[in-house]
Amino acid sequence: MDFSHIIVVVGHYGCGKTNLSINLAHHLAQQGETVTLVDLDLVNPYFRSSDYREEMEERGIHVISPLYASTNLDIPALSPEINSVFVKPEGHVIFDVGGDDAGAAALGRFAAKIRESGPYEMLYVINRYRVLTSSAAEAAAILPEIEASSRLKATGIVNNSHLLQDTTVQQVLDSVPFANEVAEETGLPIRFTSVLTSIAGGIGDQVGAVFPVDLVVKPLWEQEKE
Repeated sequence: MDFSHIIVVVGHYGCGKTNLSINLAHHLAQQGETVTLVDLDLVNPYFRSSDYREEMEERGIHVISPLYASTNLDIPALSPEINSVFVKPEGHVIFDVGGDDAGAAALGRFAAKIRESGPYEMLYVINRYRVLTSSAAEAAAILPEIEASSRLKATGIVNNSHLLQDTTVQQVLDSVPFANEVAEETGLPIRFTSVLTSIAGGIGDQVGAVFPVDLVVKPLWEQEKE
């Protein structure tokens, strides 16, 4: 599966953007690609890709975090280092963007530079099993708000419908009509369906392109057990 130089990941709060972004970074690094992950989430201090910096850097992934991420200060400040990814473009740059139009506002600051960097892809992540996006109409309605706030256009949809570690093959299959309807309403193609690695083998070719993912970002109650 080929990816553009710049990959922007957007979607509704809690749809699984950060987990997908980290898995994309892992996948590309494993392919021997140079990867930079930019954490642009300034609205949710609890599920940030910056929290997984150490394990990503062990895989050779460069992580750019908000200035006060992983500190006791909750100040929404972006790192000036982000501008460096546009100076000498190489490999892949993944932007993990905050939820909805509020989270996408930070992305808008870099919209012109992203467009000038050549072809990019902005993946709109959807999750049928997430409150407020359980219907195709609800999921489709959020996208224009994100596009307006980010000043960028989405290029494809990722069907990331899941219920964390309890996700079953049937639940993934049941989400296909939902994803197809969102694609029809937005006029965007389904880029792929992300499926937990543990059940990906049971999906086969029933949902089109499949991108296996590991559950890296866990809910707070699971983190507390570790």
